[in-house]
Amino acid sequence: MKKIILLITLLLSNILLIAQRYEIPEFEGKCLRSGYPYSKVSPGELIEALQDYDVKYYHLDLEADNTSTFIKGSTEIGAVSNVASLNSFVVELINDLTVDSVMTGSTLLNHTHSSDLITVNMGSAVPAGEFFTVKIFYHGTVPEEGFFSGMTSDIDIDWGNSVTWTLSEPFNAKDWFPCKQDLQDKADSVMIDITVPDNLMAGSNGKLVNTIPVEGGKTRYEWRSYYPTDYYLISISVADYQDYSIYAHPAGLDDSILIQNFIYYQISYLEQNKELIDETATLIELFSDLFSLYPFANEKYGHCVAPMGGAMEHQTMTTIDNFSFYLVAHELGHQWFGDNVTCATWQDIWINEGFASYTEYLAYQNLVSQDYADGWMDSAHDWAMSLPDGSVYIPFDEASDVSRIFSFALSYKKGAAIVHMIRFELDNDSLFFSTLREFQQEFADSVATGDDFKGVLEDISGDDFSWYFDQWYYGAGFPKFGIEWSRDGDTVSIRSTITPSSTGTPSFKTSIEFKLNYQGGDTTIRVFQGQNIQTFNTYVPYDITSLEVDPDNWILNQVSSISYIPEYKEFEKRNIRVFPNPFSTNLNVIFLDNSRHREISLLNLSGKEFIKIVTEQNELTIDGSHLPPGLYFLRIREENNSYVKKIVKF
Repeated sequence: MKKIILLITLLLSNILLIAQRYEIPEFEGKCLRSGYPYSKVSPGELIEALQDYDVKYYHLDLEADNTSTFIKGSTEIGAVSNVASLNSFVVELINDLTVDSVMTGSTLLNHTHSSDLITVNMGSAVPAGEFFTVKIFYHGTVPEEGFFSGMTSDIDIDWGNSVTWTLSEPFNAKDWFPCKQDLQDKADSVMIDITVPDNLMAGSNGKLVNTIPVEGGKTRYEWRSYYPTDYYLISISVADYQDYSIYAHPAGLDDSILIQNFIYYQISYLEQNKELIDETATLIELFSDLFSLYPFANEKYGHCVAPMGGAMEHQTMTTIDNFSFYLVAHELGHQWFGDNVTCATWQDIWINEGFASYTEYLAYQNLVSQDYADGWMDSAHDWAMSLPDGSVYIPFDEASDVSRIFSFALSYKKGAAIVHMIRFELDNDSLFFSTLREFQQEFADSVATGDDFKGVLEDISGDDFSWYFDQWYYGAGFPKFGIEWSRDGDTVSIRSTITPSSTGTPSFKTSIEFKLNYQGGDTTIRVFQGQNIQTFNTYVPYDITSLEVDPDNWILNQVSSISYIPEYKEFEKRNIRVFPNPFSTNLNVIFLDNSRHREISLLNLSGKEFIKIVTEQNELTIDGSHLPPGLYFLRIREENNSYVKKIVKF
């Protein structure tokens, strides 16, 4: 879900030449209200009575208009008992709405309504495994309390249209219909009937199966969806709309996918937005190729326009403020990451927002240019590093805090950055996208945690990613690199020191690339840094002039310093003798100057340290009989000087 939008201009000259419709915005992401007025039942608190049944369907039958949040009608819930004897049925609905009556079939049931909970006496107990229905009749005006209001009515100041729309994420579905706000209990189907004045239209989830005239100059729009749907993804939107429908044709699908857009009934609105709306088809085709077929292909995808200051990924029918390329891509990406596979807890909002944000990058990379995608990732890193102690995973005690759940820097931007870094660690796009497709297949129509994604990643790659999730998902902050490098003939030595930005994660491991520039060209080496301080030596038969860290910006990091150390010189010029070279068993080292504190290491080409000796002796013998034959580097550090020499073991 997107927040308030603030457009900026990136200072990238090659990006500025690209069509204006592909603008890369920056969101403030801070539209959340301070001191959000939760109900008396905390959203993070387990309401045990709600676990006594599984929801099978919701059937909403409501009257609404485009100028107020007054609604009246009914919601029927079909469910199956989870307990041996279900005597009371409990469901959430705010006290601001009045419950008129409750029925099962034709039987009127007694009920109470307090603390935003309706408690229904079932009359006769429902045994375990038995299906039952409860229909609740109610009316009232939904309070409007900002972006996360369950229902809002407002006028689009740019177009003059009045619109009423809903937004239930994360805890506000109960603001406008009786429901069970449990992420792990998706309804198998949703039926939504919305009766509106006949000069208006009403958009919602699934297929529009009927449009029926109703007495009093009204029309009932009947929508049906038969895909599992989480409570917060159910929506309605009412306005003076027109239907502008187009079709997508993803590869491998014989039929087309309907893209049904309810846009303002003004000729100029379609004229100004048609090109952007039409790109939805291209995005569906791209994402179907990258992630798997659009998950709700048997019904539709679409948009309902509303002046909400962003967008919300309601299943099959996004509510949206405008058709900016990145915004359409993000909300469409949610249909896979957030709707088809939903976060199992709000602590794991990364499953929704981190991946959906990364779909913006993929859209730019595949449909615009790599330069544009790079600009997007640069911005994402800046946002993520603005909270140097932040974690993508949300601690339990913060999982009811709306501003923490939707932290733009952490859930969105750092979330996207760590998906990108997984792609880098795999170093194989086939494996990366196979992981995304398998994740969609394994958890389709269900929910998942970050650990669930980790399991799929490990199954597909065959690698253990525990270290990665410990530092990047559960851990805090990011690495800061300090680099010292030197050149000894055809050997470049790079000493990389990582200083974590947060004490919450005291060490980082990562693959990393170094770009070595020389007159007329460059070469890039890739290594794995497994400890905070590590030295890498590499053969480069050129006169290296400079070094760059992570040149393609794969890693969320800062570079604090890059220093060339000219003191790395041949041992013979520093009164040091090393012999024999090549050697077979013992290697002798003699210092011809005064005794001093020295650190002596023997490393292989990748920087792995096999032998380390700390001494003040002027003569020593290193036992290398256990080492395999090959090329090694002898590194000596004393005071502020370091020396490296190539050694051959045979």
